[in-house]
Amino acid sequence: MWSPDFSEIAERLVSIAGMRRVDQLSIDGGTPGFELMRRAGESVAREALGMTGREGRIAVLCGPGNNGGDGLVAAKLLAAAGREVAVGILGPASALRGDAAEALRFWDGAVSEAALLALDRSALIIDALFGAGLVRELGGEARALVERVNESRLPVLAVDVPSGVDGDTGTIRGVAVRATRTITFVRRKPGHLLLPGRDLCGPVVLADIGVPDATVEESAGALYANAPALWRHALPRPASDGHKYARGHLLVIAGGIEGVGAARLSARGGLRAGAGLVTIATPQEALSAHASRGPDALMVRLADNEAAIRALLDDPRRNAAVIGPALGLDRSAQGKLRAALASDATLVIDADAMTLLAGRLGSLARASRRKAVVLTPHEGEFVRLFKSLTGGAGELRAALQADKLSRALAASRITGAIVVLKGADTVIAAPDGRAAINENAPPWLATAGSGDVLAGMVGGLIAQRVPAWEAACAAVWLHGEAGRRAGRGLISDDLPEGLRDIFSRPDGEF
Repeated sequence: MWSPDFSEIAERLVSIAGMRRVDQLSIDGGTPGFELMRRAGESVAREALGMTGREGRIAVLCGPGNNGGDGLVAAKLLAAAGREVAVGILGPASALRGDAAEALRFWDGAVSEAALLALDRSALIIDALFGAGLVRELGGEARALVERVNESRLPVLAVDVPSGVDGDTGTIRGVAVRATRTITFVRRKPGHLLLPGRDLCGPVVLADIGVPDATVEESAGALYANAPALWRHALPRPASDGHKYARGHLLVIAGGIEGVGAARLSARGGLRAGAGLVTIATPQEALSAHASRGPDALMVRLADNEAAIRALLDDPRRNAAVIGPALGLDRSAQGKLRAALASDATLVIDADAMTLLAGRLGSLARASRRKAVVLTPHEGEFVRLFKSLTGGAGELRAALQADKLSRALAASRITGAIVVLKGADTVIAAPDGRAAINENAPPWLATAGSGDVLAGMVGGLIAQRVPAWEAACAAVWLHGEAGRRAGRGLISDDLPEGLRDIFSRPDGEF
């Protein structure tokens, strides 16, 4: 294995509650709250100047809380830089309290009611209405103002998050600003990566306002942006005296003749991810179809039933298995799934296998207590798998019907499995509370067979003894990067081959 490069730090994401703790610890440590606000406002002003050059009025829309205070500080600094600035405050200025009230005194200029502030002469709008901690639906004057900002089609710099976006979930609280760019502080929030919030942010600029990393680490949870810094240290480097079995042997458990393509996509994904060997276990009816595809590094073994799968997995060298792509839903498929769950092999469960598990989560949880299991559902499969649990009452039901991050974490706790809840903002969750949000998947990955390749890639990395959560995170990112490099016109066959280019780069360049 590579040794971790501790100079490369994985990017932690900080929840709203975590950010409040960061602020309080900073204040308790001797940094006044208004000093943090001043630094934030300075960063906003600098970004605004970069977006507008030297000319044009800047309209600053300020809300009633600390987000508005950041905007007021920015307004003062922009005016001091010689820019024409117009400030509008949502609600009475007399209602501002604490650091936001001090920021109003710092501005010491004219203010208008935000609803009456003219926007049409502006080169830029600074959206400092509501920050990431918004917990209510926007209505009334606030909603009308956000709608007016969007209708203006002017460039918008959002402070922290676009107003109306929930910083923890990325959901829209009634209506939300569509920003040209967003500036946030200390660390990004989950809502910067989760959809639809990510699409409303534009590029996100992270500003350093002098909060020590140790303060963040004390307050942040185990939530990360999915990128190579998070898992690169876990990837194997084959030894010069190694052999194919040292790189693991992945078994892809296939269905009938209709599933030949899906199984082979998974197998190719596993091979390109680095597994030393990949075997497709196939029924008799599909044996000739696999053989006719031509010579490659895949091996094919006849396996029609549960006993045959058990026999293949009894060989300890076959240390990982993928089951589900085009597996089928008949009695034979059920038996194969039982054999895979009962084996010692680490397991990646996808597609049809998740449909078979609906209502049988106990068997999944029992398997997860003995070995690592990875589930790779898209939204529809997730709903089918956990439907029986969402009809009840209480915390579990709420978590499984909540935002994407909460659902993935709840599903992982329930099953004991690593859960890869797929989409343009795939979430990878572990039972111990770790989670990563992916952000590099291009829209053209939404094509038939893409998920089959991903399942194989996860299996191929696990076969090389990469820990399951890191393997899932790495496979999701590599899958997205291969899709990004392939570009428009991508078909799923391109994805395994795209890994060659990624892996051929010198260490540290992907």
